[in-house]
Order: sequence, then structure tokens, then C-alpha cells
Amino acid sequence: MWKSRWGNSGLLIPAAVLVIAAFLLPLGVMVWHALADPHFGLGNIQWYLGDHIQRTVLLRTFVTAIKVTAVCLLLAYPYAYAMVAAGPRLRAALTLLVLVPLWTSLMVRTFAWVILLQDHGLVQRILTPLGLGGAQLIRSNVGVIIGMSQILLPFFVLPLYAVMTNIDRRLVLASSSLGARPATTFLRVWLPLSLPGVGAGALMVIISSLGFYVTPALLGAPGDSLISQQIYVQVNSLLDWGHGGAMGLVLLVMTLAVLALALGVIRWSSRGKGGQSA
Repeated sequence: MWKSRWGNSGLLIPAAVLVIAAFLLPLGVMVWHALADPHFGLGNIQWYLGDHIQRTVLLRTFVTAIKVTAVCLLLAYPYAYAMVAAGPRLRAALTLLVLVPLWTSLMVRTFAWVILLQDHGLVQRILTPLGLGGAQLIRSNVGVIIGMSQILLPFFVLPLYAVMTNIDRRLVLASSSLGARPATTFLRVWLPLSLPGVGAGALMVIISSLGFYVTPALLGAPGDSLISQQIYVQVNSLLDWGHGGAMGLVLLVMTLAVLALALGVIRWSSRGKGGQSA
């Protein structure tokens, strides 16, 4: 009916209504509270940007997101490469290991890390013979990074695997036949061709890390809280919707800035490749 009345654009109406109801409307409410609660203006934004503690929390959030992204990159790249190089059966098993965590509740996975990383838990028992038994794994930023990296790792592996699967193996064979060493082939052929997957995975992980709440709340310490925990305190505990909205608005703007920067780097690199090929 929609297609016959408005053409093909009518098919977008249900999706547009869903986006407006589930995303734009709550976003508008947040912006309204940030700018109009209790008085209309930029008072809440000025409070947030002028508070040293809040700026420290914001910086800690971005540093934690970068650390989680780096850990995921170090783990996801060899894993995705193993998925591409493996046979059909092993590839299916490796893919299943990546997908199973996505089918498990976030709370279940986080509480599992609470048990594993506790002071006398399994991880501490493994590290004790290595002389690292006194490391503070829970109620610290280290535990937060471990838990978030495990949860977000599939979002880095899958884009990498999708890109690596489409890399023409004949280019690798041609490099080897021309006398290039395996390390040279990897650095000059494989790595540049897999960079789109690295960029896509890193972008997904770092943006997802900025809004994490459950894992930092359960594995982290109150002194190492992230911005999502501060927003929860402002809205649920203090009932200060204006300050909570301002914090959410600043986080949204910073996230969009990261996205715009990443897209700019991608466009710049694609133009550089186009110029080289020309």
C-alpha cells in the first residue's frame, strides 16, 4: 500500500518511525534536559566542562576505550588470520567460538569475570607461580579492560575476517614468487589490504567502549569510574537530569567527533591510494 501511494520511498516509513521513536525522541529529551533544566542556557555544559573531576572521568573513559581497542586488535588480528588460513572444520569451530559469547548474556559474562578475577580466584592462582599473584585484577582499571576486551572482541574479529576473506591470495603468491620474505609479504601486501577491517573493527570497539556501564560498574573501583557510571549517579541517585543530560550530550559530541575523525582518515587514505594507483 505504501509503495503504491508514495513509491519506493514509502517502504522507508516504518523504519523511519522506528528510528524516530527509539533514537531521535530520547536523544531530543536528553538535549532538552541538558539545555533547559533547571534554566534554559548552557549552564549545565559549562558546569561539566569546568569541573576538573568530570574532565578527568571523561579523559579516563577515552583512555580506557583506546586501551580496550588496542587489546582487541592484538587478539583479533591473529585470530582472524587463523580463521582465514584454517580448513573448513577448524574455521567453523573458530567461528563458533567467536559467536557463542554474543549469544550469552552480558551480565553472565561480567559476573563470570568477577569470579575469575577475584582476589583468590583462578587467575590469581595461575599468576602466583609466575610472581604476579599480588596484581590487583578486580576493582581496578585492569579488570575493566580485561572484561570489556573479552566482550567486544567478536566485534573486532568479524570485520577483520570479512576483509581478510576477500584478499586475493594470488597477490601473496606473486610476492613470494618474486623473492619477498614472509615478513615482507605480510607488511607490504597482506597488512595494507587488511587495514579496512582494522579500521572498521577499531571504530566499532572504541565507540561501543565509550558507553559501557555494567562491566566497569562490576569490575572497576569507585575511584576509576567511567562517564556512564557518572551519568547513572546524576540521573538515578541525585535526580539531576540537567547535569546528566549535559554529560550525555558531551559524550555524544565527543563520539561523533571520533567518528568524523575516523571517516576523515579513511577518506584521506583512500585518496592517497587512488593517487598512487593513478
